[in-house]
Amino acid sequence: MAAEVLIFRDLAYVFVAAVLGGALAWAARQPLILGYVLGGILISPFTPGPAVSDIHTFEVIAEIGVILLMYSVGMEFSLGALLEVKWVALLGAPLGILLSVGLGVLVGTVLGWPLLQGVMVGMVVSVASTMVLARLLADRGEMQSQHGRVMIGLTLVEDLAVVVLTILIPVLGELGRDRLVAMGIAFGKAALILVPFAFLAAKVVPRVMSIVARMQNDEMLLLVALAIGLGTAALTQAVGLSLALGAFLAGLLVSSSDHAHAAMPRLLPLRDAFVALFFVTIGTLIDPRTVIGNLPLLGVILVLVIAGKFVIWGVVVWLFRYPSRTALLVAVGLTQIGEFSFILVQAARSAGHVGDDVYSATLAAALLSILVNAALVRYAPAWIGAARTPAAV
Repeated sequence: MAAEVLIFRDLAYVFVAAVLGGALAWAARQPLILGYVLGGILISPFTPGPAVSDIHTFEVIAEIGVILLMYSVGMEFSLGALLEVKWVALLGAPLGILLSVGLGVLVGTVLGWPLLQGVMVGMVVSVASTMVLARLLADRGEMQSQHGRVMIGLTLVEDLAVVVLTILIPVLGELGRDRLVAMGIAFGKAALILVPFAFLAAKVVPRVMSIVARMQNDEMLLLVALAIGLGTAALTQAVGLSLALGAFLAGLLVSSSDHAHAAMPRLLPLRDAFVALFFVTIGTLIDPRTVIGNLPLLGVILVLVIAGKFVIWGVVVWLFRYPSRTALLVAVGLTQIGEFSFILVQAARSAGHVGDDVYSATLAAALLSILVNAALVRYAPAWIGAARTPAAV
């Protein structure tokens, strides 16, 4: 069969898998991304039945999902939302990430992992899924609650930290002189990009968006927004930085315009379609045999995500003088990993810092942690209230 025919057949498989998996997740009242990943497992070459023929092609296409996701995060990044919970977000989030990395190194040392693997696992488990968390809070009407605002503030800073970590991961290793120089060069490149970026954000992009908005043409607005996002991502990749960094910076560029709110609704359906493709592709990469052959590793990562992060974030929020109930609810909400962990573990595998065993175990742990987290977020408020009632009597 001709290669181009196979591509279209595979594309049909991917979107049918997304529809079936998404429908199953919706019926089970679970986040749609769980269904997308499960759908991907069903069409994986590692499982019986129909399978995509060229996973690598879809990994490349799925990068568009990463770009659009990070682009939208940049567009929605709100300093105002951070200011409401500024101290716990701006100081607590980095503290929590560092503690998670430290826990990964500690556990890795006990288990005999290489130091770099422990660091990578700690990074991967340190960040929660903003998409999943926002969806769960919205479903419960808790976006504006105290614990909801704290969680969103923390995950906003975590999203920003992912951008920094994607710069760090490729140049980490034995911290010798060469590595330190490479790290310095990477951050120097980032700084050089920020100079024209600041000028574009202040002078050029708002004017371009204003001109396009006056055209009152939805297609042109979408095309210009896509050109800015993909163009900036391609630019950062060309100078040796990540696509994710460029997409995030592009989102910040567009958010500086008064017309960003008009571009976002037109971008979201396209983003959601490619994000679905991204998660289905992630599912096709999960090898159940590798996961089953490394069940202890999967168990360790799940313990780090659910138990380790619960303790870390509970303590961090409590240290910033929030009530114990708020600290517990925040800790419960952050006991999962998702889309940004996928991005980090992909970067770590591409850099040769972790093997396929850690990669597959991380993907499986994300799937299971989101499933557990959805139940915890749903029932934890009642459990915490019941546990506190006798103490109050």
